[in-house]
Amino acid sequence: MRLKITHKTEYNYDVPVHYALQRLRLMPVNGPTQQVHSWNLNVEGAREEVRFKDHFDNDTRLISVEGEPHRIVVEVAGEIETRDTAGVYGMQYGFAPLWLFCHETRLTKAGQGIKELVASIGDGTDIEKLHRLMMMVRERVKYTVGSTTTETSAEDALELGTGVCQDHSHIFAAAARTMGFPARYISGYLMMNAAIEQTASHAWAEVHVPKLGWVGFDASNGISPDERYVRIAVGRDYHDAMPISGIRLGQAEERLAVQITVEQ
Repeated sequence: MRLKITHKTEYNYDVPVHYALQRLRLMPVNGPTQQVHSWNLNVEGAREEVRFKDHFDNDTRLISVEGEPHRIVVEVAGEIETRDTAGVYGMQYGFAPLWLFCHETRLTKAGQGIKELVASIGDGTDIEKLHRLMMMVRERVKYTVGSTTTETSAEDALELGTGVCQDHSHIFAAAARTMGFPARYISGYLMMNAAIEQTASHAWAEVHVPKLGWVGFDASNGISPDERYVRIAVGRDYHDAMPISGIRLGQAEERLAVQITVEQ
């Protein structure tokens, strides 16, 4: 499937911004599930300082803001050819060793709730148990926009019983690591059948299964990723793979607007 994607992030400030530094993870790369035909990054109100591959093999750009702008725009757009591999990404996992994805983070620390969730999975093959876990997370945590924040931990979201794709991915990764699997967080895009325009990117989890390699699980939708999914960045949790992060000096009040379109 050939997908056309645009992703525009616009920051507006009530007073000039004296200095800011932002890290962008918005550049997809070729891999077993996708081929990048074209992809362009345009930045207004800032300048690119450096580009590099981070320790998770993410294409990363640093941009700086200096000169007192009131508006900063970051926009990416392009076309990507995707293929359905039944959720199996394969043995490739970049620079980071597998053991790194076994370690919990602040957002994916397993508490009593996640441990009880794992204990209730039951017997079966690795794949059977992981698919069962995915459906249990989906049933236990209702998808509700605005019910959590980017700082909500997996344990807190599970206790709350509501969340978004970020929370589903954190809970799933935390549970999979408790089961003894390396697990990682994937940020990207999903073509939705009911809507072309979206207000946020998507996220899912991958688990490294013996003899299969990395296998994806999208607990928000109860499926493994297919040809509608485009991957952008990978990490241990949201903080490692978030599309845009950074620091800003000053007291300016920020207004953020995000526009995303994903279509065939």
